[in-house]
Amino acid sequence: MNQPCRIRQPALAAALAGAMCVAVHAQALDSEQIFAELIARNQIRAGGLLEYKAERVYRVSDPGGKVHAQIEGRMEFEAPERKTFVTKSEKGSAIVRHLALKPLIASEINAARGKDRHDSAMTPANYTLELIGEDEVRAHPCYVLRAPPKRADKYLFEGKVWIDKQDFAVARIEGHPAANLSFWIKRADFVRDYEKVAGFWLPLKDETVVQVRMYGKKILTIDHADYAVRAKPLEAESRR
Repeated sequence: MNQPCRIRQPALAAALAGAMCVAVHAQALDSEQIFAELIARNQIRAGGLLEYKAERVYRVSDPGGKVHAQIEGRMEFEAPERKTFVTKSEKGSAIVRHLALKPLIASEINAARGKDRHDSAMTPANYTLELIGEDEVRAHPCYVLRAPPKRADKYLFEGKVWIDKQDFAVARIEGHPAANLSFWIKRADFVRDYEKVAGFWLPLKDETVVQVRMYGKKILTIDHADYAVRAKPLEAESRR
């Protein structure tokens, strides 16, 4: 009488592990696929975001924590590309506020619209992404990619980008401007974190360490808080 075939438990476990390994590798994404998914999801999110308001604090300090200048206010965005900033309070050096903080706010408003917006966007026209690993950002599993810019441009950066593995959204950027900002700035290294708010990934905090000729190291921080978002249902969510 023929005996039924029995697979020993270790052999069965090894077979399952091998099958799982094959499945994982089959589903692994390369840099181009991640980039394409990022662009597709960004388009969906851009189509759903109607407006937001957020409290902002712009601050310049030294490494010891002494604040040289600060501007507090509210940034308002209205789709498709309108940004306005309402100042609530200012303190500290008027020179630093007028020569550093106010131009920074103005540049963000300009970068949100028209040609400047396209020149700074995370697209294949501006960057090549190279997958270098995986990491977590505030408990969000992410792909980590090197982001070489395709040209030396003040609107672009050179560094790394963390892309959330579930939403294919930028969770963090670390780098420095792809072109010199001015004679006075020898180097500027920044970290920008994003957080998911009402289904949209919006800026959480920026910190830039700047080496200024004759003045040494200064730290620029931008804190983003208290978002109020108005949006349409995202296409990706409506299909679930």
